[in-house]
Amino acid sequence: MRAFAICVLLILAVTVEATVILPIEFRELVTTSPVIVHGRVTDARSVFVDERRSVETFVTVAVDEYLKGNLGEFVTVRVPGGEAGRYRTVFVGAPRFERGDEVVLFLKTGVSRVPVIAGLNQGAFRVLPDPATGRRMVTTPVIMSRGGDAPERIVRGDPARRPIAIEAFRDAVRLVIAEGAAR
Repeated sequence: MRAFAICVLLILAVTVEATVILPIEFRELVTTSPVIVHGRVTDARSVFVDERRSVETFVTVAVDEYLKGNLGEFVTVRVPGGEAGRYRTVFVGAPRFERGDEVVLFLKTGVSRVPVIAGLNQGAFRVLPDPATGRRMVTTPVIMSRGGDAPERIVRGDPARRPIAIEAFRDAVRLVIAEGAAR
């Protein structure tokens, strides 16, 4: 009876997969991303991939400016997860986009011809108007390392997590790029 129970358990064993997101320091995000684009989402389309085993979303961005690299007037980015028909694939840590979103994306290009966002949601910054002033502000992703080996605590109201003006964000990116070029 025990042998039978063990055989049944082995047959029913399922492979479990997990996503682990390690915080990326801003400097590392800038230096390891060959392309950094600022623009507006014009399309977000989810489709079946891997012979219909999962769903991925292809996001098209109309480029306002490149802070690093250049992929043309429009760039399409592959994001894991999405909804196609009655099927939905949830990928923890993957950002979601809607038409009209203004974003700054840190992109990795690799084997696939379609770029991906570096660090999943860590490489996707939203640009939103400040309710009081109307200035365009860049929001900080929830998980963003400040460096060091100690785990980072996320504190509500932390001034370091407040949105910054798009101009200041652009300057910070360019400063990191310039420092890397000087080395």
